[in-house]
Amino acid sequence: MDESVRTELYRMVDEYALEATLNETLRKFIAEKAAEKTSWSEMTRCTHRMLGGRSPDLERHAALTELLILLLDIVDDLQDRDSPDRPWMTCDPAVTLNAVLAMFAMILGNCDTPGFGRTVGRLLARSIQGQQADITDAVQTEGDYFHMVSNKSGALVQLAVYMGYSLVEGIDPDVQATLDQLAGCAGIVSQIENDARDVLRLDLKNDLLHKKRTLPVLFMLEDSYEEFPALDEYYAGSLSREQFVGRQQEFVQYARDSGCIEYCKVVQALYKDKANELYDLLPPMQEPWAGKFREIFVPDYDVRYNAS
Repeated sequence: MDESVRTELYRMVDEYALEATLNETLRKFIAEKAAEKTSWSEMTRCTHRMLGGRSPDLERHAALTELLILLLDIVDDLQDRDSPDRPWMTCDPAVTLNAVLAMFAMILGNCDTPGFGRTVGRLLARSIQGQQADITDAVQTEGDYFHMVSNKSGALVQLAVYMGYSLVEGIDPDVQATLDQLAGCAGIVSQIENDARDVLRLDLKNDLLHKKRTLPVLFMLEDSYEEFPALDEYYAGSLSREQFVGRQQEFVQYARDSGCIEYCKVVQALYKDKANELYDLLPPMQEPWAGKFREIFVPDYDVRYNAS
């Protein structure tokens, strides 16, 4: 998040959070998010600029993109309880909830264009539905996983793209549809990469610890009954969380040896190829923004073997 987006977010905070403690809390949350190396606001900017857009509202939309992602990050951490050092986890939970409500107010207050709020709400609802499937153990098969990820992550990338092209007048419906599909593919690819890294972690964010059924986990569970029965035992409940923690290095080593990371890379490649095909369907776009867009949405993905 660059300085211009952070400044716009602080402006929104000053407009909607007049109480001093709440204002300070929101600024801390934004500063924490700003320290991350993410490209959410840049997705919005690049989409708008490569389509020839010159809207004075672009920075506001880029800031709204970051605000929506921050809001969902906070809710995700409150649900998973795996990021205990984040400022929204260390302050009074009641204050954090008020900050979340204030962010919703900031978002609603800036959805003043006809039809804009409805689309933002629809995409946000899709992401929440995906998160609901994730936290309620609704994922049992690969089909379930891809449906969940398409909603949870794909809809958020589509939201970032929509924030950019919604400010462009007269956009071709076919171009809009292609951008939406491309964003959906990029969201799935990025989530697979995250999930592949998360089974290799040796901390609270390891998805095996939380008994999630992500793509690499589903791959491991297919053969773990014979190759590593402890994984089946843990997911079935006959192995305790404490026992898992005591043997976590064994579980991570099995993840490394199982082939699940290589499988994730193959699936990623299929979605990356689809994203490339979709990008090639787009008409010539404004440079250098089109090149930057491609770097963000169709990069040379490579799943890391070491947890970050």
